Amino acid sequence: MNNGADINISSMLISSLLVFISLFFVYFQKLKLEKEIIISVIRAIIQLIIVGYLLNYIFGFKNPVFTTLLLIFMTFNASYNAAKRGKGIKNGALIAFISITVGTISTLVILLLSGAIKYEAYQIIPIGGMIISNAMIALGLSFKQMSSSFKNKREEVETKLSLGADILPSSIEIIRDSVKTGMLPTIDSTKTLGIVSLPGMMTGLILAGTSPVNAIKYQILVAFMLFSTTAISSFIACFMCYKNFFNKRKQLI
Repeated sequence: MNNGADINISSMLISSLLVFISLFFVYFQKLKLEKEIIISVIRAIIQLIIVGYLLNYIFGFKNPVFTTLLLIFMTFNASYNAAKRGKGIKNGALIAFISITVGTISTLVILLLSGAIKYEAYQIIPIGGMIISNAMIALGLSFKQMSSSFKNKREEVETKLSLGADILPSSIEIIRDSVKTGMLPTIDSTKTLGIVSLPGMMTGLILAGTSPVNAIKYQILVAFMLFSTTAISSFIACFMCYKNFFNKRKQLI
């Protein structure tokens, strides 16, 4: 296989026609999304160019402390975005930060001890980014599900409380459903790996010239680490935040 696929500027410009196809259908159906599509494409191009040059610099800057600080920064931003889904959850950002941090550290430690990866920027940052972003999505779904469930099942929870149950037994089904909701996208996407879709990482490695067999090994590794992170992060977050729906007198707010 070759050493990688090099895409020139003319190919990029021609491929931009795909965006115009999308704009055509949006305009034809009067969906009024033209502005959003144009803005999103421009932002994506600018952001990716900046990130590309930054990563090129960061990968050459072999400093474990700097790499760690960058992971913390990524986790902070992911926590903030995840907390937006949990409107009304007190200290949602802090809970998300703790949950994502624990899930990320646990997963990375196992990967490092197994020798699968090394604590070097060119490996840790892409792997850490996948782990953190997946945890962010899982927590966003868990928070949203928990807020909705406590609202929709208010009478059920209050009935259990009136019968003498503590807040944990009264909320356990909601907690389990919320954890499950956070994990389901990862489970569903993993079921179709190799049959319905070739994941981005695997496709990227193949396009870069890596043997498909080696690319598969990396993708299996990714599947394992995403399972771990979503399970740990969702579990910790849901068990940390359910108490926020009750006051000091153990009454549902």
